[in-house]
Amino acid sequence: MGYRWPGTDEPKGRWNLEAKDGETGGEVCLALSMIDRRDEAVPVAFPYFGGRPHERFPENDQGGDVLLRNVPVKRVTLADGDALVATVFDLLCANYGLDRGLGGACAESYDDNVPYTPVWQAAITGVPAEKAITVAREFAHNADRTHGRSMVIIGAGVNHWYHQDMTYRSVINFLMMCGTVGVSGGGWAHYVGQEKLRPQTGWTMLTFALDWVRPPRQMCGTSFFYAHSDQWRYEKLDVRELLSPLADPAPHRGSIIDLNARAERMGWLPSAPQLAVNPLTLAQEAERAGIGIQEFVASALMEDRICMACEDPDNPSNFPRNLFIWRANLFGSSGKGHEYFLRHFLGTTHGLQGKDLGEMGGLKPQEVAWHDPAPEGKLDLVTTLDFRMSSSCLYSDVVLPTASWYEKYDLNTTDMHPFIHPFSAAVDPVWESRSDWEIYKTIARRFSELAVGHLGVERDVVLTPIQHDTAAELAQPFEVKDWKKARTNERPIFVA
Repeated sequence: MGYRWPGTDEPKGRWNLEAKDGETGGEVCLALSMIDRRDEAVPVAFPYFGGRPHERFPENDQGGDVLLRNVPVKRVTLADGDALVATVFDLLCANYGLDRGLGGACAESYDDNVPYTPVWQAAITGVPAEKAITVAREFAHNADRTHGRSMVIIGAGVNHWYHQDMTYRSVINFLMMCGTVGVSGGGWAHYVGQEKLRPQTGWTMLTFALDWVRPPRQMCGTSFFYAHSDQWRYEKLDVRELLSPLADPAPHRGSIIDLNARAERMGWLPSAPQLAVNPLTLAQEAERAGIGIQEFVASALMEDRICMACEDPDNPSNFPRNLFIWRANLFGSSGKGHEYFLRHFLGTTHGLQGKDLGEMGGLKPQEVAWHDPAPEGKLDLVTTLDFRMSSSCLYSDVVLPTASWYEKYDLNTTDMHPFIHPFSAAVDPVWESRSDWEIYKTIARRFSELAVGHLGVERDVVLTPIQHDTAAELAQPFEVKDWKKARTNERPIFVA
């Protein structure tokens, strides 16, 4: 699992995701561990963040920021020389510090204060070691007796904590270790988010009008609101606090918003709008200049004649002007940083107490433009479609009242489970409310009338990442060509 193979009828470069031999196609039994067939055990470095002093974190110094753990490996011969191979499971066990008879610094019992034992975690979480051991044993014992019918139910609360992804990974790990994944009554029941899974394809087709135009313009919502609610102007978290001690700090300099903009610029993070100019005008300009559109856009970026919108979110030309909220309480419970939304996004009365980096004399971003004073009220129009008078409705210019569950024929999903619900109308919509579908049809019809004469046959410009055929190609040395004056060493992978 996880190597590329040509296959018999498969195009070159497809990943082999089956338990089959890459050459013959025969069934193979994949090894979970090399512990009993190892050629040797070698020390592997793992990053350790627990020894860094912090005002809210009781550090547990283990002799540095790097933990060395012995890992069983096999030596294999490749086309370009020998290599050491380890399984993910063996790396996982080593990271946890399990004593598997390989020597080195590891935990011999649950009572050892070694990362990541029950005793070690007690000082951090406040959960006594014996309680953690009891819960783990009972969960695993039940999974053993029921053949995997142990379940974890998680709601949205975990997502409100900074390192929620680490919490998720730990849950995924012990669910797999106990054999619960794919078992009815076992595994993971996540009570927020699955509504995006099954209808995703149809939703993407509708929301991005893929029957009319491709590719879709998608944007990472967290990055979008972080930038345009100006929370980055108050950011005191240093990138060095998050950086692995095994990583080279040079490519990771700057602030959080710098790294976010860099990721958008290099094509690693979905970005919309992409450019600080109207993309519909670029093709016309290139045609007038007698230059191909790809060459025109690339040279304009490298010569700073045009730039990415993410590099100057407080420039009025990059403001989000119109916001349409559909059945979400963005300005209430959904958006994180309510006061920042009120001040910078909406321009309303707010309760923001803190000062920004400029007022505090803090370290400002290196690659994202800073404006003084900070803009307030970027939006010109806020429209919300909802059947409740939510906080977002109260802050909206226009509220479109939609029919509730029992007033329409519709298909719907919930954040409680991944099933799709068919609705049947029990009563007619009250007052001026209409179903979502009827509201959207009316808006579309009116837009069609107003749009006449504004656009003809237009040539659009969308920046997309270049697809590299092999990992070896990406690993080759390359000349620094980032159009931001070679201040970063990432591979430029945008093409118009």
